[in-house]
Amino acid sequence: MKIMKDIFKNKKLLITGGTGSFGNAVLEKFIHSNIKEITIFSRDEKKQDDLRRKHNSSKIKFYIGDIRDKDSLISVTRGIDFIFHAAALKQVPSCEFFPMEAVKTNVIGTENLLEAAILNNVKKVICLSTDKAVYPINAMGISKGMMEKVLVSKSRNSNKTLIIGTRYGNVLASRGSVVPLFDEQINKKIPITITDPKMTRFIMSLEDAVELVLYAFENGKGGDIFVQKAPASTILDLCNSIKRLKGEVDYKVKIIGTRHGEKLHETLCSREEMLVAEDLGNYFRIPSDNRDLNYPAFFDKGDKRMSQMEDFNSSNTNQLNADELDKILKEQYFSKIL
Repeated sequence: MKIMKDIFKNKKLLITGGTGSFGNAVLEKFIHSNIKEITIFSRDEKKQDDLRRKHNSSKIKFYIGDIRDKDSLISVTRGIDFIFHAAALKQVPSCEFFPMEAVKTNVIGTENLLEAAILNNVKKVICLSTDKAVYPINAMGISKGMMEKVLVSKSRNSNKTLIIGTRYGNVLASRGSVVPLFDEQINKKIPITITDPKMTRFIMSLEDAVELVLYAFENGKGGDIFVQKAPASTILDLCNSIKRLKGEVDYKVKIIGTRHGEKLHETLCSREEMLVAEDLGNYFRIPSDNRDLNYPAFFDKGDKRMSQMEDFNSSNTNQLNADELDKILKEQYFSKIL
């Protein structure tokens, strides 16, 4: 891949939250490339040790730390060329009960990282966000929405450091995905629990998530947010696909109702963002709003197109059929656990 051969050659990459699903996927993609060094920054020494043993590579460096601690970030970003910022609190229910913890990690932690990156002249930072940041109704989404505001704000005053965002929906088989949960429930002979059969969610593979970050890396300008035009599925269709692949088509399903902070449908681009978004084929680019506080249009003018726009959400995107769901689950989950 050209971007890996040219841009990352002899460069140093830092991944915050690098022991998670995304960090593992990036390592798999980059470990045999001509990148000089990959630093994994996280709080979990056990997962770091597991990664160290798995790859046994001199290219990978490990740093124990927390993005809430600005001093550790200033230290780890020295000499770093690029950053993929994946560290976050992502579980909706836990963030609902401990909202200030979400703020400390997702908002203040991101500001700490960006300040350290700017201070140490890091060339480029890609921040990973979520569909839950759009029209947020839960603490996790609100904190991620604020994280996006922080990255856009910092990008206005960081001449040497390019700060770009990516936003994506559910990543199959990642931490927090329902796919391993449904699989485990069948294995344990307990009913599959689903919230609302009509609930829809965007469907992405880990490879899609990495490709989105690399596309943003290669094409983004300061303050941009990139979104993949991901397909979607209802929770019931996803559940039925897993049942088919497990040979348990008649397995019992229990409807438990919507949980804390959940939406019926998720949104990747708001109506307001769609008004200015650039269509790039497989992606949308949402440019940074670089007006200052004196912009008269905000107070004096409107845009008649706004009422005609529609947001990009998990109910109006391409809906995966049964064969498509079976195929992606085979490739992205079941083939990797056998």
